[in-house]
Amino acid sequence: MRIPEYLKKGGKIGFVAPSFGCNIEPYKSGFENAQKKFTDMGYRIDIGPNCYEGSGIGISNTPEKCGDEINEYLGEAKDDVIISCGGGELMCEVLDYIDFKKIKNAKPTWYMGFSDNTNLTFLLPTLCDTAAIYAPCAPAFGMSEWHPAINDAYNILTGGIKEVHGYDKWELDSLKDEENPLVPYNTIEKRVLKIFNKGRLQSEKSFEKESGKVEELIVEGRLIGGCLDCLSNLVGTKYDKVREFNKKYKEDGIIWFMESCDLNNMSMRRAMWQLKNAGWFEHVNAFLIGRPLYYGHDDFGLDHYHAFYDVIKELDVPVIMDLDIGHLPPMMPMISGAKAQVKVSGNDINIKYRI
Repeated sequence: MRIPEYLKKGGKIGFVAPSFGCNIEPYKSGFENAQKKFTDMGYRIDIGPNCYEGSGIGISNTPEKCGDEINEYLGEAKDDVIISCGGGELMCEVLDYIDFKKIKNAKPTWYMGFSDNTNLTFLLPTLCDTAAIYAPCAPAFGMSEWHPAINDAYNILTGGIKEVHGYDKWELDSLKDEENPLVPYNTIEKRVLKIFNKGRLQSEKSFEKESGKVEELIVEGRLIGGCLDCLSNLVGTKYDKVREFNKKYKEDGIIWFMESCDLNNMSMRRAMWQLKNAGWFEHVNAFLIGRPLYYGHDDFGLDHYHAFYDVIKELDVPVIMDLDIGHLPPMMPMISGAKAQVKVSGNDINIKYRI
């Protein structure tokens, strides 16, 4: 696995928009303030041609122009790191215009983004053997005061940290809107991890032994994953090289991280069934499941826990749920393609990257 060089002091940060651009509020103000913050920190800024575009359907521009932008920024390694402007809906259509062979042969560059950006943060490791970062998009770095999760994402880019921890509270309802584009996360919900293992639903309390000491769950493997909406869309396409990836890294074992955006509980369950029957979960060591955007809903008696777990329980590996990953912030930056050690102790989680 190719690990890109970290962002150095005075380095150049490139911004691209293979999904939505930052042409409307609150994203425009967030993006512009992020540029100011990075410039004030001494970094140089490179704005891609689609960053302020909104002429595309479900993405910033035409698929061809979005592909050209990625080929230039990743295929020519013109900047030190690349951060996506946002998620969106139809980044999958851009894939036909991305030269993955060129990117694989170019100097590896960190690419950061989430949601629809799964189409790159997942395919860079599986097609180009290049690690990528599943973490907030550019406008998040423009919030008035960085949340620790934003600091973590920045420090992963610079190589300042090699491990991340979960956060005590999370945001169910955002306060950010067109009138308040720079407000921090509204973290008022308490994070409570749920651990499924061998058919049992465990909460943090069930980790406690009679002695009062806290039992630890530790698992190691190579991280891969992203937004389930996008992952299920890639199954069976010419971009699906997951079984080859799993075979290549079977000695490490695979740790899948996932979350979802538009899917309801039934859709999540169908998507998990699809991935499992496509052979994606071969050599799996564990699953890390983030809170879905559809959090707290019930569909005919099916909640999001069983939407995920019931399909994969026969694999008999730990399934850790309601993690800080994805659309309900804050989110731990996940290095897709990296080896990692995951340790759960009570209601705490720590991910240590072996890079």
